[in-house]
Amino acid sequence: MSTATPAKATVGTWIAVLAGMIGAFMSILNIQITNASLLDIEGGIGTGIDNGAWVSTAYLIGEIIVIPLTDYLVKVFSFRRVIIGGTFFFMMFSMACATAHDLGTMILFRGIQGFSGGVLIPMAVTMVMTHLPKPQQPIGLAMFALSVTFAPAIGPTIGGFLTFNYGWQTIFFVNTLPSLAMMAALLATLEGGPMNLALLKEADWAGIVTMSIGLASFQTMLEEGNKDDWFGSQYIVNLAISSVVFLSAFIWIEFKVKNPLLNLRLFKGRNFGIGVVAQVLVGFALFGTVYLLPQYLGQVQRYNAEQIGNVLAWTGLPQLILIPLVPKLMKTVDIRYVAFFGIALFAASCFMNIELSYDNSGDQFLIPNIVRAVGQAFVITPLTAITLAEIAPKDAGNASGISNMLRNLGGAVGTATLQTIITKREQFHSNIIGQSVTIYREEVRERIASLMGYFQSHGMTDPAAAQQQAIIAIGQIVRRQALVMGFADAFAVVGVLLAIAAVCMLLAHKAKAGAAAANAH
Repeated sequence: MSTATPAKATVGTWIAVLAGMIGAFMSILNIQITNASLLDIEGGIGTGIDNGAWVSTAYLIGEIIVIPLTDYLVKVFSFRRVIIGGTFFFMMFSMACATAHDLGTMILFRGIQGFSGGVLIPMAVTMVMTHLPKPQQPIGLAMFALSVTFAPAIGPTIGGFLTFNYGWQTIFFVNTLPSLAMMAALLATLEGGPMNLALLKEADWAGIVTMSIGLASFQTMLEEGNKDDWFGSQYIVNLAISSVVFLSAFIWIEFKVKNPLLNLRLFKGRNFGIGVVAQVLVGFALFGTVYLLPQYLGQVQRYNAEQIGNVLAWTGLPQLILIPLVPKLMKTVDIRYVAFFGIALFAASCFMNIELSYDNSGDQFLIPNIVRAVGQAFVITPLTAITLAEIAPKDAGNASGISNMLRNLGGAVGTATLQTIITKREQFHSNIIGQSVTIYREEVRERIASLMGYFQSHGMTDPAAAQQQAIIAIGQIVRRQALVMGFADAFAVVGVLLAIAAVCMLLAHKAKAGAAAANAH
């Protein structure tokens, strides 16, 4: 693939880039599309609530493992073969998921779907950095930003609507028509390249194996940790040891071998290092907020899948209008300030939710969701430009693989961390509130008497049973309030991490849009 690019991209190039963005959009969409539909899927494949999250986790494991492998696969099989092959298998195994009737089959199909679709994310960025000329790269990055931020926001909405109206199986057919259109466009516009199978002998197999085992162990630990009380479980301890040992070995190998799978020396670049740190924190927030809001609406407000999707729609729709305007803004305003503004606004939307009460339902999230959507629109495009600003085009694939993998890994850490925060903080607040809710307080006795009267007026004639039911009801009220406060604390944590990411932007070198292509001209 030539590093030289014309002054202006052709129509065929733009069609190929657009097709690549559709692939990235679908791949990211499928991480979150099952979130609002997990209860229905769990019932459909006959598994319990504790195991249903594997529907998302299996996909994410496959995706996280293949993203850093993508640059190597392209060198071996060619860009055209990898992106078209990935799209084909992504589509086929997506449809296969609809036929799963047990958890094991679903995990297998989702894992392969994630592995196939995972190549589409870094390849979309690589296509922008290697096919588009420098002045037009911000437009390509804005298209990628739309995929990264709009897809997670709209995923539960699409999944919830389809599940509620047509059944959970239909969410796995969403990818079929876009995949077919994408393959047709790529076949018509992308030039073929030779395979270099000799690279299979020179592959960094030790790095591939240690990275795959380490990442799979780490992701499994994150998924199972909260359920199994983290390091109180020997299983979690074993997974932690496995991930530390294999990922440490992977890092050591990458600095020693002649042809490393990942060029970790790229982290010596100030903008790349700072950019990746910010990408991890933003990934934590992107995935975390898409996890928090559906969980709050489902657990506290008892919303169904479609209702949850309707609330989340407002985090996606404004981005369709704003993201296309970002490239123009980046031409006149320092990119660091654009990213700072977007991340700070994203953080502000989280802080708007730290005073949650049981009265907060769908309508009360409208303003925070719009603020969040506006902020997110100004995050990914400048953040990606800053991260890749000092990267030579020959390293674009490697850099894209590292940054996208770590952003998704940050999202996985975010989801697991927030699950634990909600659990622990709910217990903390429940204990604090419980110390005040005792029968020695007059208002508590009055509340018990009031509830006893209610239950007795509704057919419960035994006073002792009515009193017991009243005490249980008060306990449920305490737990519900503690749960709401736990979610508020989780939003606060996300807001603080985003504030740190915003400060990181100010520490980067000043960069121009499309600077990553500078060495190509």
